[in-house]
Amino acid sequence: MLSRFKKRYIIPVILSGFLFIGVGFKEDFFEIAKQIEIFTNLFKTVNMNYVDETNPGEMMDKAIKSMLADLDPYTNYFNEADVVKFKINNTGEYTGIGAMITRKEGKIIIKEPYKNYPADKAGLKAGDEIIQIGDVELKDYKEDASTLMRGAKNAKVEVKFIRQGKMNTATLILDEVEVKAVPFYGKVDEKTGYIVLSQFNRKATFETQAALLDLKTQGAEKIILDLRGNPGGLLGEAVNICNLFVPKGEIIVTTKSKIEKHNQTYKTTRDPIDLDVPLVILVDGKSASASEIVSGALQDLDRAVVVGSRSFGKGLVQRPLDLTYGTQVKVTISRYYTPSGRCIQALDYSKKDTEGKAIKTEAKNFNAFKTKKGRTVYDGGGIQPDVELEETKLSSITEALQKNDAIFNFATYYYYKNPALGNKIPTISDADFTDFKSFLKKENFSFDTETEKQLKKTLETAQKEKIEENIKVEYQNLMTALRKSEEIQLNKNQTEIKKLILDELIKRYQYKEGLYQYYIQNNSEVKKATSILANQTEYNKILKK
Repeated sequence: MLSRFKKRYIIPVILSGFLFIGVGFKEDFFEIAKQIEIFTNLFKTVNMNYVDETNPGEMMDKAIKSMLADLDPYTNYFNEADVVKFKINNTGEYTGIGAMITRKEGKIIIKEPYKNYPADKAGLKAGDEIIQIGDVELKDYKEDASTLMRGAKNAKVEVKFIRQGKMNTATLILDEVEVKAVPFYGKVDEKTGYIVLSQFNRKATFETQAALLDLKTQGAEKIILDLRGNPGGLLGEAVNICNLFVPKGEIIVTTKSKIEKHNQTYKTTRDPIDLDVPLVILVDGKSASASEIVSGALQDLDRAVVVGSRSFGKGLVQRPLDLTYGTQVKVTISRYYTPSGRCIQALDYSKKDTEGKAIKTEAKNFNAFKTKKGRTVYDGGGIQPDVELEETKLSSITEALQKNDAIFNFATYYYYKNPALGNKIPTISDADFTDFKSFLKKENFSFDTETEKQLKKTLETAQKEKIEENIKVEYQNLMTALRKSEEIQLNKNQTEIKKLILDELIKRYQYKEGLYQYYIQNNSEVKKATSILANQTEYNKILKK
């Protein structure tokens, strides 16, 4: 009883006291104190009087996370389990099964098993649905299921999973897992090295430097640094990676905040590895945060040619701050600015549209800045490449296919339909694309376009008002027309869709390493980067050397 009392009342009071003290410097001190008192009283009153049993911890967790969600997507509350996961992401090391797992529509799906790690050794494949871990059935499990697959090295974990409609079991022996910041590097040709940097954890600089030195030993005289799909990570690692290519004492990034102590200037502090090696950086719409610091800084300093499509546009800096009971809050504390003075943040979270979504900076409102040698660059919407490739920009229909796992699910279907391909690179034929479209229809795939969403909302409103029969025919006609339009868009963009299907299939048969091996010889962005590096005149012209 006493334990329950503590959970219900004492913890919220302690939390409120902590917050009370922490914000004492604010000019609106009284208003904040007032709102904390209201919330504490409400929390106690609801827990004391609600008709059914409540879970105070769960309620508080949801309340805090909902409150922070209204600020920006990056200011987050971490409970004890979240803190552990956050630390793993930063270090890249943990003891577990070695697989990327996702939760989709309440289902726990293996997204990618890492080669030669426990999940892979036990025979788990991408697309497998985990339904039970040990004695825990996941059907109604609300917590993070991945924590059930972590523990001491060599511990055994029994799992049940569904594959192609059949239930299977497997025994996984947990092992130390190292998620590499540089999962691949190699040579495109005799003189050109290729380094994939997939995240900015604490080993990012060490692994990038090791790859660079090894490639130079192998005779590489030019470097392609691939930051596509890299969501970012540690700011300090971004600075240090820039330092591999620029002198000590160079300003890489500055941060500006309303709080003086968060205003910082980050300079390189070490001797560089190579000041002269020609460098191309690849970016895309999923290159964010620390990726944009590296690409933006080296662009501003005229040290690298940036190739691909405009990056994500995250110019905000977060810092984890410790709370009580092993919890943390990760707070957006400042904006960062590249050496030229630009902030590349694309969304203004202080301004929301009628649907509560942050407003995106329009191109007409971008501001011009100058690189070290006088080239014009812009703020407000990510890093714009020096060489933009149209083929790297995804259509809205393709983005919908990716977002809703249509390509991933089709790859699963294709893999089990063609189990004997081995190390052969599949060819996505016109017949395969027709099969893909049939698969979408069979699975009743929803593209979730804005038009489709609005039509569904209209029908739902009509049903509430009991007039759906009056508009049923018109609604069906509109949906039919929309489906035809979507098929036209599918056919129009089949080249880029085929490319993404192929990428996913290569990972199924040859893991991520196979995909990077394929990229070296076949990827259009890598080919373009190689051609720029092969033409010293073109390279120098872009950088105004």
